[in-house]
Amino acid sequence: MWKNSININDVREIRMRNTVFFGVGAIAKIDFIMEELKKRDIKNVLLVCGKNSYKSTGAWDHVNAAMTKHKIGYEIYDNVTPNPTADQVDEAVALGKKNLAGAVVCIGGGSPIDTGKSAAILLKNPQYNARDLFNLKFTPAEALPVIAINLTHGTGSETNRFAVVTIPEKNHKPAIAFDCIYPLYAIDDPALTAGLSLQQTCYVSIDAVNHALEAATSKAANPFAITLATQTIDLVNQYLPLAMANPDDLTARYFLMYAAMLAGTAFDNSLLHYTHALEHPLSAVKPELSHGLGLAMLLPAVIENIYPACGGVLAHIFSPAIPGFTGKASESSKFARKVEKWLAQMGAGRKLTDDGFSENDVGMLVDLVFNTPSLDSLIGLAPTIGTYDAIANIYNRSLYPMPDETDDDKE
Repeated sequence: MWKNSININDVREIRMRNTVFFGVGAIAKIDFIMEELKKRDIKNVLLVCGKNSYKSTGAWDHVNAAMTKHKIGYEIYDNVTPNPTADQVDEAVALGKKNLAGAVVCIGGGSPIDTGKSAAILLKNPQYNARDLFNLKFTPAEALPVIAINLTHGTGSETNRFAVVTIPEKNHKPAIAFDCIYPLYAIDDPALTAGLSLQQTCYVSIDAVNHALEAATSKAANPFAITLATQTIDLVNQYLPLAMANPDDLTARYFLMYAAMLAGTAFDNSLLHYTHALEHPLSAVKPELSHGLGLAMLLPAVIENIYPACGGVLAHIFSPAIPGFTGKASESSKFARKVEKWLAQMGAGRKLTDDGFSENDVGMLVDLVFNTPSLDSLIGLAPTIGTYDAIANIYNRSLYPMPDETDDDKE
């Protein structure tokens, strides 16, 4: 069905640019990685992480031992918060300059990895600061080597060239994408994710679902991204309930981490569009809002908008979770409601009003979509035309649960 929508004359670039050590026990590969850094004559590194997880997961014990063995010095920047800010990036850079860091080692989920990637650029381009970088004042060609030790199963940042940081005084949360910040090496060890809370477990997994779905339906989509998206959603549908029921189930964590890695590769190839472009203003305005939850709030309304343009792809990639759809435009609202119910079953059933947003905020949010650097390019990748009114409608449709099925929707 979806294959009929592929133009075989469109030449697409297939990206797979870094080495990921994947599997239970992969953290032991940090010894090899530090040995490789030493071969590059790197004497000091900047470690970027949050306050606790780098130690509570056990990752630090391995990293510290490897650095000691290979006589690599370090400074730790451990003030990264969820939805990190430009100021945090600049603080990390200052520490990196202090110890003459030759590489950046990120330990955490998307927030520490994105902060570390950003710092790696600025340590190689010291005439600029984080606001210059995220206001797109320059295009970096070089960065320090990045090592990404991933502690969640959602970000995908360990596989790709993207980073996101908030500029708080403007409520802007722009994204950057540069080849120089592909991690040199990444570690995906499912055992390091077993300590995630139930909410984190759910929300990071829904982040992966959105990465996959947006990549599969963007104007830059290719068969590779669609294949990865189908596998991602199938795995999340199977293994997220198991991880929620038993957080220590390493098989479930393994396949959720694998799904997130696939989704990160998918959007590295085919990019993102509406859901991420509209979520960034939400968590810029309310930094305490989990990125994955914000995406879940928006996703049903986004699907309702784009289903007439790419229903065949959506029906295909969601078929493991929501079977029986053919991709016809008339199915749009029914399919969107099914996705909303599936999200609620997974543990992500909240809507915008549940987190304090109202109709009065919609105009401000739409303005942020169109005024935040980089988000306009995401809107341009969507399969439908992203007018002001269309974006406002998605926000409005996301304030409350969608109404129940009507007789007109029934087949």
